[in-house]
Amino acid sequence: MSGTGATALLRRAHAPAGPPGPERSAPGPERSAPGREYRTAWAGSLLAQIGLGLVCAGYTTGAALGWGSPRLALFMGDFGLSAAAFTAAVSCFLYARTERGGARPAWLLFAFSSFMAGAGNAVWGWYEVVLGQDVPESSVADLFFLLFAPPAIVGLLVLAKKPMTRAGWVCLGLDAWLIAGSLLTLSWSLALAHTAHFQGESVAQAALSLAYPLLDIVLVSMVLALHFRRSPGNRSAVNTAIAALALTVLCDALFTSPLLRANYVSGQLLDAGWFAGSLLLAYAPWGVHRPPEATAVRAPGPASRPIAGSLAALTPYLAAAVCTLGILYNVVEGRRVDRVVVLTGCAVVLALVVRQGIMLIDNIALTHELAQKENHFRSLVQSSSDVIMIAAPNGVLRYVSPAATGVYGRDAEELVGSELAALIHPEDLGAVVHEIRRFLAASPAEEPTTRIECRFRSGHAGRPGEADGEGEWLHVESTVNRHQGGLIFNSRDVTERVRLQAQLQHNAEHDPLTELPNRALFTRRVGQALGGRRSSDPGTAVLFIDLDGFKAVNDRLGHQAGDDLLVQAARRLQEAVRAGDTAARLGGDEFAALILGDGLRDRAARETQVQEIADRLRLTLSRPYRVDGGTEVRVAASIGVAFAEPGIGAADLLRNADLAMYRAKAGGKDRVELYVPQMQAEVARRTELAARLRSALHDGEFALLHQPVVDLATGRISAVSAQARWRSAQGILFTPAEYLRVTDDGERTAELGRWLLEEAVEQAADRAAAGHRTPVSVRVSARRLLDRSLPLGSVEALLARHGLPSGSLVVELADTGERTPLDELEQRLVALRRLGVRIALDGFGSGHVAVHALRRLPVDILKLDRALVEGVVESARLRKITSGVLRIAGELGLQTVAEGVDAPEQVLALRSMGCRHAQGMAFSGPLDEYRLRRALVRGDYPLPGAASVPVGKGSEERRNPSPEQLT
Repeated sequence: MSGTGATALLRRAHAPAGPPGPERSAPGPERSAPGREYRTAWAGSLLAQIGLGLVCAGYTTGAALGWGSPRLALFMGDFGLSAAAFTAAVSCFLYARTERGGARPAWLLFAFSSFMAGAGNAVWGWYEVVLGQDVPESSVADLFFLLFAPPAIVGLLVLAKKPMTRAGWVCLGLDAWLIAGSLLTLSWSLALAHTAHFQGESVAQAALSLAYPLLDIVLVSMVLALHFRRSPGNRSAVNTAIAALALTVLCDALFTSPLLRANYVSGQLLDAGWFAGSLLLAYAPWGVHRPPEATAVRAPGPASRPIAGSLAALTPYLAAAVCTLGILYNVVEGRRVDRVVVLTGCAVVLALVVRQGIMLIDNIALTHELAQKENHFRSLVQSSSDVIMIAAPNGVLRYVSPAATGVYGRDAEELVGSELAALIHPEDLGAVVHEIRRFLAASPAEEPTTRIECRFRSGHAGRPGEADGEGEWLHVESTVNRHQGGLIFNSRDVTERVRLQAQLQHNAEHDPLTELPNRALFTRRVGQALGGRRSSDPGTAVLFIDLDGFKAVNDRLGHQAGDDLLVQAARRLQEAVRAGDTAARLGGDEFAALILGDGLRDRAARETQVQEIADRLRLTLSRPYRVDGGTEVRVAASIGVAFAEPGIGAADLLRNADLAMYRAKAGGKDRVELYVPQMQAEVARRTELAARLRSALHDGEFALLHQPVVDLATGRISAVSAQARWRSAQGILFTPAEYLRVTDDGERTAELGRWLLEEAVEQAADRAAAGHRTPVSVRVSARRLLDRSLPLGSVEALLARHGLPSGSLVVELADTGERTPLDELEQRLVALRRLGVRIALDGFGSGHVAVHALRRLPVDILKLDRALVEGVVESARLRKITSGVLRIAGELGLQTVAEGVDAPEQVLALRSMGCRHAQGMAFSGPLDEYRLRRALVRGDYPLPGAASVPVGKGSEERRNPSPEQLT
């Protein structure tokens, strides 16, 4: 976008969006109901105004025509006026009951004033209509009429806007006196001078004659003085009330005129003015009020009350002019200037001088205060770190504060007169123009300010890659206000904050070690790939990668070497994926890759393509790494692949890839596995099985079985091996390998181990009591012995409680890994041997760890692993290995037990090598307690190669039976 085009856009933003109308206002649903209520009220008020006009017009017509008869004219001139005044009193009183603001006392006073007027007219009618006689010169009616003005005057004072200072109160009193004195001077010159001459009247009558015009003068003075000081409340009601009182005072003034009063008769046209004034006051509080929205949406502009302000300022001078006219009237008529006129005029002039003196002092104080505030404001602007700019409606900067030099690197004078659009980054200009147009179209009351953030051209030398050769772009945050059709920008440099936010955002979405996207960002990108334009592409896939062997590298070489390996693996992964794909580190040694589809619809083709990518990643990640100063290490990669399907979410796709990865690890590692729905079904089954396992022990679903250990020389049962079985509610019998594989609950495993030991000891003690003193062996992992889940005190207490003889319990030590602390384990085993417990090393021959354990640990029995037994008949090499192990055990003085002996040929081979004991299906499977006792009663098992074997105490000969027959 060119600079000229940008400037034109900014100018259009300052221009009005269109003529006011429905499109401009566009009230929302929340404003439609108040708008309808206002229109309904306005329509009802219009009908009330029409009715009020018709009633007043009818009364005026009747008064002008004399009402058709003198008696009706008297009735309407007295009781008609009384009814109108009482109506005004009731109306003002009812409104005062609903009003909760500060104007409530004023309306109560207006109600009282109208009531006095109604009572006076009622008394007047009593004399003229009911009694049929003239009203006396001094009557109760005069008292009521005299009480009309004071409440109205006080009510106007209540409605007036209260001055804030003492000088204001003094000026208000002086203004009222100026108006009253000028009116008194004029009235005295025109009429009151004649009335003041008693001409035979009593003092009371003369005072009464003067009271009416004087009270009217005071009332008129208050109306004029307070008209420009009314409070900003219900202005329509106040204006109507002032108009009603003004009309009433005008009629009173005409009535007090000697020309009209001498010929006045009730029912004449003058009564129409009083009637209309009373009805207008009755209507005043219930008229239509301007809704708050009407004033809120009005745009700021020039002063809305120039005429009212001018009249308020000219009020003292107009009053002095009226006073001067009263004096000039006497001079022109050739009359002698009355002393009242002279005194009143002097008092008016003195009040005017005093008022002007007060105003002069007040203006001097205000000027001084304004100068101080202006200096304070100027110092704030000049010393502020924020840049203040004023833009004209055409987008040209008219003022720039001195802070621009430090913030933008450009002098304020240089910026003044330049186009604001030329200083904003072209990429941000569109958003700025849109926000300014929206802000200018909004209501100032609802949205007085707005905030914009954009890049602003700076005069500082640009950083590499951040500038276009003319300076860098600063990130600027500005608060925008309206100002005489233009805009005020209060701007501050937030470049460092933006950079910090960007860095924090990067840190929150990337792995700190490898700088690859982390799990959160990877999950979001997977969601974007599934929900964007590629959502229908079935070629999108997620790869989960686990580095097999990383833990060994970390443990052997240290965490620094492990971190170095992870960084190299991340670099290889990043370089191996295609452009547009995403590589991520999920945590630990787990990585992931998002492979976007290429639009292939053939399932076999996309699987082949993604599997080729996965194989390439596996080979790349499995190459040797050089860490810790050149040490070469190797790890393998197990990769699980899951493809996007219609309707699948990011979480489900990641879960599928994770399941496939664990299947790859379980299948031998260093391989690629594709997700199939059966994996999820297997996980669900394992989860359900693990959940049921937690309650199986408490529900009594576990059973204890024993497998006999047979002496290969005699065939006798030398010991039994305790084994737990879980019979589920569905009748399925699970072996330990099956049900322990589905749970990682260490607490549950420990609880099962305690149960197995207690049951085995208790049943062995019961068998010993029955005469079968056969040792029982219980398999215990080295980790369980070391984590103190099997306290020595509990073992000793268990043996003592059931009375099991010493040597009757054998602990089969299993799972002695590389990281097993043999020193601590040795101490533990020595303590168990002191309790009479024998120790067997289980699974010997499964790795080099067993040889290391055999060298260090106090062991009594050596149990050969199945791997040394299964092929001992077929493999001569394995026979030599097994024979060597048995020879080592014999030289160490250890008893030997072969596990997994399932065939007679294996029995013969092991016995020929010197193996002393064996257990397996060649003799018997695991037996319950009843069948075990039957086998113990028989005593011996037939051995292969023997013609006959004595059983029990008899001499019956048997051939080799099957294991089923033995059980």
